[in-house]
Amino acid sequence: MKALHDPDRLLADGLAAIRAQFSVPAGFPPPVLAAADQAARRVPSEHADRTALPFVTLDPASSTDLDQAFTIETAGADLLLHYAIADVAWFVDDGSVLDTEAWSRGETIYLPDGKAGLYPPVLAEGAASLLPDGPRPAVIFTVRVAPDGAVRLDGAERAVIRSRAKLAYETARGDHLPPAFPELAARIAAAEDARGASRVDPPEQEVAPGDDGRLALRFRPPLASETMNAALSLATNMAVADALYAAGTGLFRVMAAPDDFAVRRLRQTARALGVAWPDDQTLAALEKTLRGATPGEAAFMLAIRRAGQGASYQPYQAGQKPWHAAMAATYAHATAPLRRLADRYVVTAALAVANGRPVPAATQDAFARLPAVMNTSGARAAQVERAVVDLAETALLSGREGEYFAAQVTDVGDSGARIQLCELPVVARVAAHDAPPGTALKVRLDQVDPARRTLAFTRVG
Repeated sequence: MKALHDPDRLLADGLAAIRAQFSVPAGFPPPVLAAADQAARRVPSEHADRTALPFVTLDPASSTDLDQAFTIETAGADLLLHYAIADVAWFVDDGSVLDTEAWSRGETIYLPDGKAGLYPPVLAEGAASLLPDGPRPAVIFTVRVAPDGAVRLDGAERAVIRSRAKLAYETARGDHLPPAFPELAARIAAAEDARGASRVDPPEQEVAPGDDGRLALRFRPPLASETMNAALSLATNMAVADALYAAGTGLFRVMAAPDDFAVRRLRQTARALGVAWPDDQTLAALEKTLRGATPGEAAFMLAIRRAGQGASYQPYQAGQKPWHAAMAATYAHATAPLRRLADRYVVTAALAVANGRPVPAATQDAFARLPAVMNTSGARAAQVERAVVDLAETALLSGREGEYFAAQVTDVGDSGARIQLCELPVVARVAAHDAPPGTALKVRLDQVDPARRTLAFTRVG
């Protein structure tokens, strides 16, 4: 949940409690802030001048921590994506207080009322961010995209760039963007379909007062500009991953597909939410049809996101091909170093490999240590996200105690039946151990506890 309208601070106390429970940092220690101030004044001295290239950024309008800028040119039948990534390693030295603090955080944690950044704002939203208010150091990855969407890393260099514009998903027009932007995105999408990728991008959730004054959950499907922009990162991350794997190094993002139990539970969830899923259709085939245009479909896309076995990080291991099932490809995280610790090291390794240099020893050492750190920080971020969803569910149902709801059982465990409400994107438990998955139930809401973020239902039919 990335947006929140809470003018009466109905959820503010709950969000403060989540921050306290999961030890979400409220700021940075003074030594870290001082080091960031000093690092922000560092002048690029190992960078080519690429300020003549027409780079732009494309992000949510409110974003100020801009990791990526891009421009695209044609090369015969191919397209060349020049993808500039914030050169965080230029500002953050291995072993420095900035580095140590980043390792303790792992990644930026987002909540509806703000974020806890990986790096201090003077870097993440200033000197290292690819804002259009002056030249910025970056690492430019040049990715060759063939007509069939195949990608290859053609080169990488440290360079100073100057973004021409900070474009927003909500307002960007076609004439603001490189002419080949839609074609490049279409090639990447076609290649995903050919590989059998099953990437699902759920709509953004927003809590806001409804017409009756009660809080309601709304969904905002991704804009076309967001979907196309995601293709740029996908292409770059895949090209970087292939280059690192071929060089016998790297850190990869891996994920197994949902197991049979998860798929069976998703089928029950689809029925509860009114999403048509023919018995002879695979999950991967269904995913290609989902757009999040209805509340039921939007909630189902979120259920798919939560149903996977979880992504993790894996360093290069000889003889073992790293695989990301949702991407149907070897994949790495390289394009968000302002927000993820691991990306800084992947960028450093790719820069070395692309230029025929050995990967720095500190980077190789980091690849062995990063999985534990990133998996821990990722788990905390997921717990925070789950807690925010639980809080939103209690907010949605506050004041509705005693009402009856249609629900469907999605699975049964020791703590009772897991149910999906049919008219709301709410998942809960109820004492119905004898109800197999797929059973339609009528339940009564007995208690809403925002402090504990819990709901209590009773089966009544």
